[in-house]
Parts: sequence; structure tokens; C-alpha cells
Amino acid sequence: MNKGPTLKKRQLIVAADDLGLTRRINEAIEKAHRDGIVTAASLIVNGGAFESAVDILKQNPQLDAGLHLNLTEGYAVTPYDQIPSLANSSGFLYHHPFELLKALLRQRVRLIDLEREIRGQLQKVSAAGIRLTHLDGHKHVHVVPKVFHLICRIAPDYGIRAVRSTIEKTPKLHSLIARNFGRVGQIFKQYVFGKTLSGTFLLASFGNGSLALKTPERFYGITQTGFLDLRAFSDMVGGLPNGISELMCHPGYVDEELTRTPTRLHFQRERELELLIGREVRVLLENAGVVLASYRDLGDCRNNG
Repeated sequence: MNKGPTLKKRQLIVAADDLGLTRRINEAIEKAHRDGIVTAASLIVNGGAFESAVDILKQNPQLDAGLHLNLTEGYAVTPYDQIPSLANSSGFLYHHPFELLKALLRQRVRLIDLEREIRGQLQKVSAAGIRLTHLDGHKHVHVVPKVFHLICRIAPDYGIRAVRSTIEKTPKLHSLIARNFGRVGQIFKQYVFGKTLSGTFLLASFGNGSLALKTPERFYGITQTGFLDLRAFSDMVGGLPNGISELMCHPGYVDEELTRTPTRLHFQRERELELLIGREVRVLLENAGVVLASYRDLGDCRNNG
């Protein structure tokens, strides 16, 4: 696995997840791109607002489009009788990410079913006229080792040259906790989850050094999910290394459609949107000499792997 570019200048991809989940999330991501610092968005193809997400991507060609691979929530793209170990008779994906991992370890999920659904989601985006630059996973399912190995083999068939690394750079926990003391348990839970995902990605990518998929140098945003504010953003910017890093974010508007989805992020999405379109973040980036980047920039850079 190529770890990405090494450059003298510091660059940052700001990637919004959950495009296609609801119409109002789509609108928020578009606003965060046009009026703010978002440079990439990841598309859930089986979300309730896929069509409007496609329209937004076509109207904003500078916004990178990635596949937000979803194997554990909602309805599968592939007919259920073709993926019987992955979906039930109603076509519903019935595995939680950890349940999927356990089922794979126990060989209860067929790899051919996974491949069919991954290809089905990629083909749906391609048929809509969207060219994908990268791939990541809903609930980070793409780092499950057997899923990751399939992605490394399949993604290049669809012109995808990059994948999200979940090797998170740990934020300043004391600062994050001080501002959110009432939710310290959730912060530590996400911190441990981030460490777990870091190790899982290292395990999944081990032995894939010769593959063409690239990743940014650093990744941020797991521990800060739901807690991303100006101070957290400032702490991150101050520690950015040379090369291209990625910040994961979740801008959105809260409405009835969102409350019906199985997500814990509600008002936090609106708070992130205000941060991402605020003047303060641009000033922080400018003062630190950090340039906004996209996944497309990874293809123009020298690899260190």
C-alpha cells in the first residue's frame, strides 16, 4: 500500500461523509464546499437521497467524489438472492460492522457476496455518470481485512486510485475533554475505537505494498467525531506534517428525515457546518501555510511507498 505523497508544503483534504444519506445533508455538504473548506465528499449509494447527491456532484465538478462503501446498513444494491450471506430475504443488510467481522472470521459470509455488492455499488455510481476519485467505508467497514483486500483488487477497475487510511493521529485529549467534560465517556470510547481502526488498517494493508492505491499521509477525525470545533481544528492544523493529510467531517442539517436514520450525529452536524464555512478556519489554514487539497492531488505527487 502506498502511503501517499511527501511534499515540502502541507496540504489538507477536508472530506465530508454521508453524502446521499438525506437531502438536507446533501445541501449542507454542498454549502460546506462552495462557501467553506470541504474538498471531497463520500457517497452512500443506498442512501435515501442518492439522486440529489448525484445532481450536486455534477453541479460541483471540483468536489471530489468517493464511494462511502456501505455493507452493514439499509438495503443492498444487489438482489438478495445473489448475496444470501450478506442480506436477508427483504434485501436488508443485516450485519453490524463488528458482526460482519465476526461472520467473516467464522466464514459465514461468502467473499463472492461481498464482491458482488461492492461492484454493485461502484457500478451504480458509474451508471449515474459520476467518476470516483477514492473510496472509504460507512462505519469504516472498508478496513475489515477481507473487505479491504477485495477493495484493493476491485477499485482500480473503476478508476479509483486512493483509499482512506484510518491510522488516526491522536488529538490533544486533555483539551477535547476539558471542553466536553460531560461526555468524557464517549470521547474515550471514540479514542479507543480510533486506535482499534489504526491497528486494523495496518493489519489489512500489510503485504499490499505493491498495490496502486494511495492514501494521505495522516488521518484525523475519528476521536473528534461529534466534537469537532474550532479549538480541535486549530490543534490539528498546528500538528500537520508535510504532504497531504485528511480530515473527516460530517456537516449536515437536522430534519425529520435525519432523525429517522440510524445515526447518533444530529445537532453536531450543524455545528460542524458552521465551523467549516466560518472565516476562522480559513485564517488558521492561511496563517499555518496549509493549502486545501483533494484526492486528485494524490495522483500528482511522488509516493513514499
